[in-house]
Amino acid sequence: MGRRVELSAEKQEEADKLFKKEAFNIVASDMIALNRSVSDNRDPQCSRVSYPKVMPNASVVIIFHNEAWSPLLRTVHSVVNRSPPEYLHEVILLDDFSDRAGLGEKLDGYIKDTWPDGIVKVVRAPERQGLIRARVLGAKAATGEVLVFLDSHCECNVQWLEPLVARIKESRSALLCPMIDVIDAKAMSYNGIGAGSVGGFWWSLHFSWRPLPQRERKRRKSSVETIRSPTMAGGLFAADRKYFFEIGGYDPGMDVWGGENLEISFRVWMCGGTLEFVPCSRVGHIFRSSHPYTFPGNKDTHGLNSKRLAEVWMDGYKRLFYHHRRDLLVINPQFNADAGDFSDRLQLRRDLKCKSFKWYLENVYPEKFIPDENVIAYGMVRNPSSNLCLDTLSKDEKMVFNLGLYGCQGGVSSNQLFSLSQSNELRREESCMDSVGGEGSPVKLMPCHGSRGHQEWTYNLETKVIVHSSGKCLDKVEEKNGGEVKVEKCNGKDSQIWEFENYIGPS
Repeated sequence: MGRRVELSAEKQEEADKLFKKEAFNIVASDMIALNRSVSDNRDPQCSRVSYPKVMPNASVVIIFHNEAWSPLLRTVHSVVNRSPPEYLHEVILLDDFSDRAGLGEKLDGYIKDTWPDGIVKVVRAPERQGLIRARVLGAKAATGEVLVFLDSHCECNVQWLEPLVARIKESRSALLCPMIDVIDAKAMSYNGIGAGSVGGFWWSLHFSWRPLPQRERKRRKSSVETIRSPTMAGGLFAADRKYFFEIGGYDPGMDVWGGENLEISFRVWMCGGTLEFVPCSRVGHIFRSSHPYTFPGNKDTHGLNSKRLAEVWMDGYKRLFYHHRRDLLVINPQFNADAGDFSDRLQLRRDLKCKSFKWYLENVYPEKFIPDENVIAYGMVRNPSSNLCLDTLSKDEKMVFNLGLYGCQGGVSSNQLFSLSQSNELRREESCMDSVGGEGSPVKLMPCHGSRGHQEWTYNLETKVIVHSSGKCLDKVEEKNGGEVKVEKCNGKDSQIWEFENYIGPS
């Protein structure tokens, strides 16, 4: 039932060595049956949902490149075993030019012997494509009414397919994601997750998980109703096959991997569709901490793909992406920073009569913080006497850490972009400056809670001090790069004087 695998000391030593290569526990995976059962961890109401007898059938497309045998075949077995045959048209295994032993003739033979009816097909790319173009090949080879894309290290749960095809029968313009459960990379246990998150993004155009907004909680009438999400992670989703191509499929100018999930997310919403998570469809996924294979071309594919997406879909808000990637503002052959010709995608946007990115932010993702709109001040926060600025020091902003100082970079470092919100938060995108307020207390960067308290700061334009809710002032600890900031009794000294790069004032 998806339980964890316990290894002997000898087996564990072998697994630890191979973990560096595979980025998951291949020894444990190989010990598990390819058709193992998993616990039904759906909401109890899901088992009481009845679906129409006549629904569209699906082609499940699985891209793989040098994937290990056991997770790849366990993915396929779970699809076939847990999909009603009347709704499963085919499973397409798209081999993106693998050269790993066992993935050639051995795989062909296994597929033929295990599924002689031909429900599972292997399609091989003539050369390495990368994930995006390989998915296009797989989608073009598919003939089912619905496309379902899965990664090659998944396990589908009970009745996973019916909720997807049923919703597409209701709305062919709905792009749907199953709830993604976690298959532990070390123990290979199948662990269910709640339905309390939606997809978001950072202005650097990386995907993020965000709490389910209150407005969406109110809109849904039951726990089995789909959840509208601003973005998707991109590995697992379903769409009406014809609709998928009508709205432009994948951007053919994007390379390998990175940014394509946000591009499709923005495009679907802006061009009249919806993006929804389906609580009663659950698929487990092995989350690896690194990629166990190389990418072709050795380019900054995330950056270049994201530049294409920003230029085509984000209108004036692309400025916020370029705050993070100023190196992509100009074409620099030395860094291979050419994102290619995207005039065809701009034409697609016009042809589909898509809405503006401002509409997307206001109607689909109103929770998204915009650093330079509806704020009191934004930009660098500079201490004039030292020319040091508040700086994240490139630390992971999903974690809590002490805020630092660094020499002011003249607006070219996204680490130094802060905003003073109309709610008196001194903040980044998702994290706020916080201090318990005791004299000498450090100032931390931690998730914004919206309740003021320890995260409330006011700026006095006349005296140029930043005052914490405790009545103490923002002060620097040490006058050096990498130094930290604290709150101290207000004393008017140079160390407590701060200037915002752009001051607008309260609204």
